Amino acid sequence: MKNNELGKRIKELREYKKTTQKDLAKAVGTDQTRIAKWEKGQIEPDCDTIVKVADYFNVSTDYLLGRKDFD
Repeated sequence: MKNNELGKRIKELREYKKTTQKDLAKAVGTDQTRIAKWEKGQIEPDCDTIVKVADYFNVSTDYLLGRKDFD
């Protein structure tokens, strides 16, 4: 994903929910540094983690990946 849509959407959802990177990291089984790198577009989560993030925010994986707008 070249345009970092995933990282942008994770950050927007996290800020909207008033969740810290540390809280999100704990919820999906990773660390805060990795969340920061996702949001900056430096790395991307694996498929299983994308599903966990989508479940955490109650959105679809298609939304996270920029394939669909929020319903």
